[in-house]
Amino acid sequence: MKFTQDILDKYGDVLLWALRKARKGPFGKRDVVLVNYHLDALPLAETLQYKLLHRGFHPVLRLRSTSRMERTFFDVANPRQLEFRTPGDAELNQALNGAIYLFAPDSLTHLSAVDPTKVGKAAVAAKPFRDILDRRDEKGLFGWTLCMVPTPALAEHASISMGRYSQEVIRACFLDDDDPVNRWEQTYKDIGEIKKWLNSLQIKLLHLESETIDLRIRPGIKRKWVGLSGHNIPSFEIFVSPDWRGTEGVYFSNQPSFRSGNRVENIKLVFQKGRAIRIEAEKGEEFAVKQASMDKGAARVGEFSLTDKRFSRINRFMANTLYDENYGGRYGNSHVALGSSYSDTFDGDRSKLTGQMKKELGFNESALHWDMVNTGKKTVTAHLVSGKKKIIYENGMFTI
Repeated sequence: MKFTQDILDKYGDVLLWALRKARKGPFGKRDVVLVNYHLDALPLAETLQYKLLHRGFHPVLRLRSTSRMERTFFDVANPRQLEFRTPGDAELNQALNGAIYLFAPDSLTHLSAVDPTKVGKAAVAAKPFRDILDRRDEKGLFGWTLCMVPTPALAEHASISMGRYSQEVIRACFLDDDDPVNRWEQTYKDIGEIKKWLNSLQIKLLHLESETIDLRIRPGIKRKWVGLSGHNIPSFEIFVSPDWRGTEGVYFSNQPSFRSGNRVENIKLVFQKGRAIRIEAEKGEEFAVKQASMDKGAARVGEFSLTDKRFSRINRFMANTLYDENYGGRYGNSHVALGSSYSDTFDGDRSKLTGQMKKELGFNESALHWDMVNTGKKTVTAHLVSGKKKIIYENGMFTI
């Protein structure tokens, strides 16, 4: 099932709304906006090009590699080619004011036979380009958002038809609404009330408990909870990048995870003194272990997130992290991300947040950011600075 032009127009309007929300500084005419897309997302890229031009922006269109190209690269590339940086990419990133990423993968497992070490080296080599955008984002000079377009590969791994998969995407993004932008704006306000409540609690420690999880996370000082910032469509999660040094215990991800052309199932992480000292998985364990060793920060926590089921319309596995980490269902979800942290959870002026400050505050640095989702019934108890305890999440909902 292909999206109609009406759906594409609504999707484009929602993404432009999200892009404006994502950038802390204002957009101006003649700003440069990247549209980075897979081939199957071409109709949406064409729609966005029109809308950006109509608003006076300078769109830059970049087609992403196909799965065959990616597989060829990792099969054939020598060490120098793995770490090669495309001339001009750094200059482009220095000039970008916005970016919209349209993911429409034609395969989810095409790199399963590739040495994970190669994938890690390429990711580490690309990190300086991402750092440029992160610094511009912190200064209010850049904003980004991303979305997903249905493909046969996604539908196959989610075990549903393309038509059903497309309908799930339409429903999750409110594209079946007469005015989806207004619906997202109202959701933005509603989630904002929960963020305000969480940020008023002065939490010293979080204790996440379920049949398979017993995890303690320390949010850290100078932190704030954020969510529905415009960076993802759809987005219902509320999250914090904790002080990685305060993570202890066991976390279990019961949702399969597709990453870098690999499928990993039933991941168990055991944390001690802030690091995942043991990583187990029923499928893809070797890949997971090597991903967590790609650099110094890859085995540390960069994000802790909760989704309230009252907002999310996602109630099934979608074989896509963007959707699975926003799962509502019966019990909502939690997810923990190994790797890099998000500086927008810093409770202060991000433009003045230096590398040394990040290190002192326990913000994690890594080329990895891997979200691992649990959809089971759980309770989250906040240990407050005052010494009191308060359950802040149970039965898939915040207790506000």
